[in-house]
Amino acid sequence: MRYNFNDIESKWQKHWAENKTFKAVNDSAKPKYYVLDMFPYPSGAGLHVGHPLGYIASDIYARYKRHKGFNVLHPQGYDSFGLPAEQYAIQTGQHPAITTEENIKTYRRQLDQIGFSFDWSREVRTSDPKYYKWTQWVFIQLFESWYNYKSNKAENISVLIDLFSSEGNSSINAACDDDTEQFTAAQWNAFSTEQQQQILLKYRLTYLAEAEVNWCPALGTVLANDEIVNGVSERGGHPVVRKKMTQWMMRISAYAERLLQGLETIDWPDPLKEIQRNWIGKSVGAQVEFNVIPTEQSNEESPIISVFTTRPDTIFGVSFMTLAPEHELVSKITTPEQKADVDAYVEATAKRSERDRMADVKTITGVFTGTYAQHPFTKEPIPIW
Repeated sequence: MRYNFNDIESKWQKHWAENKTFKAVNDSAKPKYYVLDMFPYPSGAGLHVGHPLGYIASDIYARYKRHKGFNVLHPQGYDSFGLPAEQYAIQTGQHPAITTEENIKTYRRQLDQIGFSFDWSREVRTSDPKYYKWTQWVFIQLFESWYNYKSNKAENISVLIDLFSSEGNSSINAACDDDTEQFTAAQWNAFSTEQQQQILLKYRLTYLAEAEVNWCPALGTVLANDEIVNGVSERGGHPVVRKKMTQWMMRISAYAERLLQGLETIDWPDPLKEIQRNWIGKSVGAQVEFNVIPTEQSNEESPIISVFTTRPDTIFGVSFMTLAPEHELVSKITTPEQKADVDAYVEATAKRSERDRMADVKTITGVFTGTYAQHPFTKEPIPIW
């Protein structure tokens, strides 16, 4: 007997929709279970084969858990507020609001035709003001907060202002920028409003700072490492360069210890936990300072290079130092004789993503700056590359 795909599938899909078969109710006595997929970008005229590849697996699991007696929440949505959707609109010469809405309709129809057991009453669209107002709300909460290591939690910035007004910052144990200077209560109260706000920005959980980013001039935006392939943008194949830009940053490192402790309480596979630990990147070591030896052309005060090491006992074996090409000292300490070579090297590395540079461990390259640092113990000159 031939399986009549169109008749049978459409019959049951209609039944599921009319009876809201896959809707998760809030007041169920059943144990809860949450199955969440990565939302698709509505950045094309329809689904590609990679979409159902993942969704089929999670749908099988969601249906299995329902049959095991769980109240399963299996929602779906669209990551529709970002570069992919915008780029598709540019390529087709239409407004993003139009292309996004049309693509979502197509995606929804195709997802329904495949027969996934999604709870569409929980649909999320990241381009919907009802959704992104909450991401903006989260940003504001972080901006108005600082991290108090004493209480091991975030607190309102008004608490910090009161502490500054009464006792300065010398006794405050908080997550802040490394270059934060100490001040007394009298000094704080004498600062202008602008100066106070600049200091508070060094403590806020969201703050402005200059950072090296992957800049794509053609797309007019910053790209994540995942969005770059062989030095060009994954979407459109446009050149990408490393560039220092002012960015909004999040002081997530303040939560590092809590995140590490939290990994011990969750039932995740050990390899996945280890990946998380590596991302957090906790290291215990020491800062060692090396004085840069002034050159004949140097008119400024000799800078200091601070090096973090987990093995300070090996410091006597240091034979050379390397600075990242984007380090602010590179242009300051490079001698005129080495400037052309250093500039060319900096320009070449700016065209490679951070991930590409870190992955290429077999190829070690560098250019001598022409300047030396002094070993803090042996006083020997150490070449800086």
